[in-house]
Amino acid sequence: MSLISFTADRCTLTSPTALPLAAGFLWNPHMMIHMTARGYATAQFMQPEPSKYARAQIMEAKHFMLPEQGTYAHHPGRFFYVKDRETGGLFSAPYEPVRAPVEAFAFEVTPTDIRWIIDRPGLRIELTLTLPVEDACELWEVTLTNSGKRDRKVSLYPAFPLGLMSWMNQSATYDPKHAGIIANCVTAYQKIEDYFKNKNLKDKVAFLSEQAPLAFETRQARFEGEGGLHKPDAIMAAQMDNGEALYENPIAAMQFDHDLEKGESVSHRFLFAPAFDDTEISRLKSLYLSADGFANARAAYAGYISAGAKSIHIETPDPHLDAFVNSWLPRQVYYHGDTNRLSTDPQTRNFLQDAIGSVYVKPETARKTLLKALSQQHANGSMPDGIRMYDGAELKYINQVPHTDHSVWLALLMEAYLDETDDYAVLDTLVTDVETGLARTVRDRISAANQWLIQAIDRRGLNFIDQGDWNDPMNMVGWKGKGVSGWLSLATAHSLRLWSQILESDGRDGSTFAGAAKTFNDAMNTHLWDGDWYGRGITDDDVKFGIKADTEGRIYLNPQSFALMSGAANSDRQARMVAAITEQMETPYGVEMIAPAYTHMREDVGRLTQKFPGVAENGSVYNHAAIFYIYSLYQVNETEKAFELLRKMLTGPNDEDYLRRGQLPVFVPNYYRGAHRQHPQASGRSSHLFNTGTAAWLYRSLIEGLFGLKGCREGLRIRPQLPPDWPSARVIRHFRGATFEIDISRGTPGLTVDGQAIAGDTIKDIVAGKTYYLRVNI
Repeated sequence: MSLISFTADRCTLTSPTALPLAAGFLWNPHMMIHMTARGYATAQFMQPEPSKYARAQIMEAKHFMLPEQGTYAHHPGRFFYVKDRETGGLFSAPYEPVRAPVEAFAFEVTPTDIRWIIDRPGLRIELTLTLPVEDACELWEVTLTNSGKRDRKVSLYPAFPLGLMSWMNQSATYDPKHAGIIANCVTAYQKIEDYFKNKNLKDKVAFLSEQAPLAFETRQARFEGEGGLHKPDAIMAAQMDNGEALYENPIAAMQFDHDLEKGESVSHRFLFAPAFDDTEISRLKSLYLSADGFANARAAYAGYISAGAKSIHIETPDPHLDAFVNSWLPRQVYYHGDTNRLSTDPQTRNFLQDAIGSVYVKPETARKTLLKALSQQHANGSMPDGIRMYDGAELKYINQVPHTDHSVWLALLMEAYLDETDDYAVLDTLVTDVETGLARTVRDRISAANQWLIQAIDRRGLNFIDQGDWNDPMNMVGWKGKGVSGWLSLATAHSLRLWSQILESDGRDGSTFAGAAKTFNDAMNTHLWDGDWYGRGITDDDVKFGIKADTEGRIYLNPQSFALMSGAANSDRQARMVAAITEQMETPYGVEMIAPAYTHMREDVGRLTQKFPGVAENGSVYNHAAIFYIYSLYQVNETEKAFELLRKMLTGPNDEDYLRRGQLPVFVPNYYRGAHRQHPQASGRSSHLFNTGTAAWLYRSLIEGLFGLKGCREGLRIRPQLPPDWPSARVIRHFRGATFEIDISRGTPGLTVDGQAIAGDTIKDIVAGKTYYLRVNI
């Protein structure tokens, strides 16, 4: 049996131990859950700030998820113990915390739910987790089957640890009215004003059963006893004690005894959710906790997921890639655009780049994102470090640190949005900003953002970096006010070129911005071309870095990518850059962001140099940076290299690669471990973080680069760049309300539409609702 089977509809892992961090994720507009194959969970909901409802045993920082997040015995989990009352034999599903051997194991991630099927001698347990659309709420269905040759006396014990809810006030008890365990706490505060904010928080957690349990336990310590989670005293006893948690860490544990004849099955449904009060608990129970309630919730959730329309459907010689592109990647793109990563102050750059993905799955979301961002533009034309999603939201964490790149992403989003929709009317839309209360058109606002970039320069004509650009932890290059970013200067040139082209397409004069783009490119070629690649920047102390003279951090990927996009690099420089990257930065798992990785603090670069070599920004295969490079390679027709690196972003399809990376192929992660030449034994490991700007750019690179199906004012341009070993491919492209069924083959170059040869490479005068049949020879 293969370790992993993978299709557009399902990804199945057949071992609970081979990939211990393997996981899937579900979300709705109010919550997210990252669920591992072994039974651990990281889940948050919005109220309106991100909050947890199942916690660790001790206080932890409020991180959404950590990279390469390890699990431990008391990591928040969803456990289902099963005990044979005749023999005392015990196991737990999905696998933790008993870790008993299994005869067969299947962890199944689908676009709309997460499932397990686990076979033990004579018993099968099936678990299904799904979410509703309109509530922060987990819906669990459990079926226990006697698959053996004799009758069995078994007990089922769902056990959901709640951890340390509050050091001020926490408790839990069983409520027979709800057939559920209700935990209560008081969110701690110090400042008086926080008391009034906290009054509206959901400080209750409900674990409800459709059937009344035989017994229960709500005291974590008494539940575990001397046996711990591995062999809890409460479960090994004949019956739980019905204990009430009084200022102690609670657990929601229930006991159900069953006598199962051969072949007999029994099913249970459970609901796990945060709640504000008893009224809300009653509403959730009434709405969901029944066979019909679960069925209705599943149907609604399937409809919600399908609302993220797919721009393309592909059939290629690579079925593994087909499955990812046809289902899992647009799902990840949709998640980002629809939830803003479940943040109330998304970084502006993330907010705008995630919207680039929305262009292809839900363009109305991209439009709303653009207008929301511009409503918070500063009077000087610059963009803020984060976008406040509601009145009163605060800029937190990294958004309190001044960065200089946020304005460049406006033109990049506009290019993608206008090419896909031809909605040039958006440029005349008036937007009133919060800071000044003035109404200005989208066109004027994006022009102002680019004009701000033009003037935010030093004596060389390079952009200041302040305490970071796209690379957040590059925080000490320019904190004294003099350091500059080579990457940002190239990104500015790219933004200016795009904006000038958009203005020209709109019948306006874009020459000022086009001229400024050339000036930035010239400045980079004068000051930061290092012979074979571009330097990353110049510090406050006038020291160039990311150059050949450096022993660590000699070459950075991003300047090379944007030099290709901006037009700074001529053909000779392009060839030199690609050769240098191939030699110094490529790995079996993708292309690294920096090479060699830093091994000690460099105080004129910043905290990225304190990160472990090969982790995150310090030389990992940081997929967001990698996809910039891949996208840029498609722009200059480096077809073979672009696809080679693109394909490495997807885990599998062989077991060796799965085991090395440790991740299912249901999303592209933030990074894979790098520093391949320094620490080859660790390279390739996945971060398991699915919040990443990679997803949007990857979908765009596939649609517009690999398959060459890019919109323009005239219509749909057809310029495929298939890898050399593909003889053909078939694509269905949804574009401006029409459907294009496209067969791409090798032969004498030409294009036919509905059997008629046409001149050029652009389909014009597109009629919404029509299906076009295209044959493309390349």
